Amino acid sequence: MIVLAEESGPRSPGWAAGIGVAALLGLAATAAGTLVPVVGAPVIAVVGGVLLSPLARRRTEALGPGLNVAKGMLLQLSVVLLGAQLSLGEVVRVGAGSLPVMLGTLGVCLLLAWIVGRWLGVPRDLRTLIGVGTGVCGASAIAATTPAIRARADDVAYAISTIFLFNVAAVVVFPPLGRMLGLSEHAFGLFAGTAVNDTSSVVAAAGAFGPDAARYAVVVKLARTLMIIPIVLVLTALTRRRDGQPPTSGVRRITTLVPWFLVAFVITAALHSAGLIPAAVQPVAHQAALFLVAVALAAVGLSTDLAAIRRAGVRPLLLGLILWASVSVTSLALQLMA
Repeated sequence: MIVLAEESGPRSPGWAAGIGVAALLGLAATAAGTLVPVVGAPVIAVVGGVLLSPLARRRTEALGPGLNVAKGMLLQLSVVLLGAQLSLGEVVRVGAGSLPVMLGTLGVCLLLAWIVGRWLGVPRDLRTLIGVGTGVCGASAIAATTPAIRARADDVAYAISTIFLFNVAAVVVFPPLGRMLGLSEHAFGLFAGTAVNDTSSVVAAAGAFGPDAARYAVVVKLARTLMIIPIVLVLTALTRRRDGQPPTSGVRRITTLVPWFLVAFVITAALHSAGLIPAAVQPVAHQAALFLVAVALAAVGLSTDLAAIRRAGVRPLLLGLILWASVSVTSLALQLMA
């Protein structure tokens, strides 16, 4: 028995410590997010993690395995639970009418993220995260994209912080801008739903304009969420090609390129749309998704290299400003041309 114990060697670090620290920080961020919904738990979690990252990096051996699980599997699981908010029938009905504006803003955003991001010298993964976060749905899109491109923690933290900054600006600027332009509640709902990112900020901006604007904006925002699916599929394929992974064919190719959590996300949305998720379960799933996002982003923040963020400078922030302004102008212009 002694020989067996010696041959087994030292035990590898468990997940409990890292997940526990991320969960505590995520719980605190979730509580704080309910008090300041415009900021929201994801931003508080990632910023809190970044502030504590120097301490966490001194305990990498103990915390690292659990933090990797939190920012990997738990992040993917949070995306799955977000599908419980989607009613595919309502999203299709609203999305059909808003599709030109949604696709137009998304196309402009992703194209400029590539062109302007390269011109500014923003690293590839960081400009991808800022582009997808601005063009689709903020922290949720970044959460779904992160495993697809295998983004570094410091890039994720910077991207989420950038998206948050312009979400706050939108909440302050958009309602008076909409009134100055004489937009109807329906038009402003479409504007807010396509040009603001995280749901809390969409509700805050559109709610300040009017109740009908808020209801329409939320559905448009949920329709935008479905854009995650083709984007993640494309980014997964490009990442495999970049990393020199061998091509596959047939069923194996499909299962390789389609991440499991994306399939589960669609299945969850379909179950909700079919009325198979009990009404009592839906708010629980929603809160669980928000909590897991906070835990995962706390882990991202704790894993962040602050020196790498400082080296990135203000150029990614400038890219975020250009993309935010471009999406806003494109959304209004496409509505005027319709």
